[in-house]
Amino acid sequence: MIVAALALTGPLTGTASVAQGTSVAFGTLQQDPNAPVELAADQLAVDQASGTAVFTGNVLIGQGEMRLSAARVKVIYAENQNGIERLEATGGVTLVSGQDAAEAARADYNIESGVIVMTGDVLLTQGTNALTAERMTVNLESGTAQMSGRVKSILQPGGD
Repeated sequence: MIVAALALTGPLTGTASVAQGTSVAFGTLQQDPNAPVELAADQLAVDQASGTAVFTGNVLIGQGEMRLSAARVKVIYAENQNGIERLEATGGVTLVSGQDAAEAARADYNIESGVIVMTGDVLLTQGTNALTAERMTVNLESGTAQMSGRVKSILQPGGD
């Protein structure tokens, strides 16, 4: 197993609001946006010429209590090779914070803008409630999210 620690300039956390004014909190834990990001994977391939690294096989990314897992994650470094520009995760992507989880076919995380775009059969679950859409855009800095592309919600009525 390959394990790498990366320093990011943006957080992997936030509270999300869904389009049409419905507020959805994502995650229950306070995150340190300056905490190091740890990557673990079965394999790593680095391309110095293109400034990329590709982690494959059971990829797990962690920052504080936030977790992102996928079959493959491509890391694109900034042009000056001083930090990470973005992460591209594909293959059964899962983003988890606390008891909340979002699943999708792909997630693109732009470190500079603090935006994660999850696409391809997005499923957001919070306890027994679920939201589905084709796309979910999360702005980590403002703590907002937009779900688009045939949004469907399953809400369980309160009980004891």
